[in-house]
Amino acid sequence: MTEKKALIVLSGGQDSTTCAAMACQAFDQVYAVTFNYQQRHSIELESAIAISQALGITSHEIIDLGPVLKGTSPLVSDNPVGEYNSAQELPTGVEPTFIPGRNILFLTIASNRAACLNINDIFIGVCQADFAGYWDCRQSFINAMSVALSEGIYGNQNAFKIHTPLMDLTKAESVKLAIDVLGDRFESIMELTHTCYAGVKGGCGKCHACILRDRGFAEAGITDPIWKFR
Repeated sequence: MTEKKALIVLSGGQDSTTCAAMACQAFDQVYAVTFNYQQRHSIELESAIAISQALGITSHEIIDLGPVLKGTSPLVSDNPVGEYNSAQELPTGVEPTFIPGRNILFLTIASNRAACLNINDIFIGVCQADFAGYWDCRQSFINAMSVALSEGIYGNQNAFKIHTPLMDLTKAESVKLAIDVLGDRFESIMELTHTCYAGVKGGCGKCHACILRDRGFAEAGITDPIWKFR
């Protein structure tokens, strides 16, 4: 019997970890790729490695892209990370942390690895419920990329299926889904994840990513395992 294989774009964050766990449930072999694009903090790379090992990922490749992605985002520049006291203070429009073309590049390289591994199913933890002006986290973008990559690599617009199981979920719903998928491993796996834009282990509690994550766990009525590091 042919084993079912999938590939996950694993950032080391809460959402990609949930997607990786879901892929491990549904597929016999799961391969992970993590991108080092000289983002400000290496802690997310360390988290991705730890999560891959904990989930028993078949193979995990850290792909060094160098300083290829430019922009004003504090993740790839010296600009300061924005700090907020609550979700109500978060700015509207495009969040300053947005990096133009990042997911376009990530999915392009992920499809290359998938093709080399004879994989048609790609998972990525994007979510349009917490939009924040990230145009490359919408379902319309994923649909367009799926067609483009499939046509460009196989000449068949349906060759790849890009799975986005968190696309329409709130952060609270994502937390509950992670609990269902991970079961008694939820705390031990989720405490390995990193979300904070400031690079603080356990989260700074003030950046855009921390505000949304903290609100999601609070609304779900669950204690975030990373809070013990604060």
